[in-house]
Amino acid sequence: MVEGRDFDGKVIDEWVSFWNTYDLSQFDRLFLTDDRVSYFSSEKEGLVKGADAVRAHHVGFGFVPGGKASANRLWLDDVHAEMLGSAVVVTAIWYFQRAGSDKVQRGPVTLIYAQDGGQHRIAHANFSNYAAQGA
Repeated sequence: MVEGRDFDGKVIDEWVSFWNTYDLSQFDRLFLTDDRVSYFSSEKEGLVKGADAVRAHHVGFGFVPGGKASANRLWLDDVHAEMLGSAVVVTAIWYFQRAGSDKVQRGPVTLIYAQDGGQHRIAHANFSNYAAQGA
């Protein structure tokens, strides 16, 4: 993980917390809040473009203002971050387990963080799925 050099890796932990608490209120702190933000989902084909569309995509996953209790769990492994000028490229393997399920979805993720107002915010996210084990 890259720390320092104007990048605090805690923003990655905050994004994981965002997913585990379903707290839509954190969106504006974590993502660019204009039309520059983009998102490739592992659940939907095509590019999700602009803050309103990316926010709505999260609402479709059940995110609500203030968050909610959920037994679903998302975590990252094999996290690497690389500074590229003022931007940061984060690569990892994401894991997601739904409440009551033994099945764990997983795949690669790339998060691109850009400087915005003195903070690093997600400018682009790209999720993929690995084939299910035994498929």
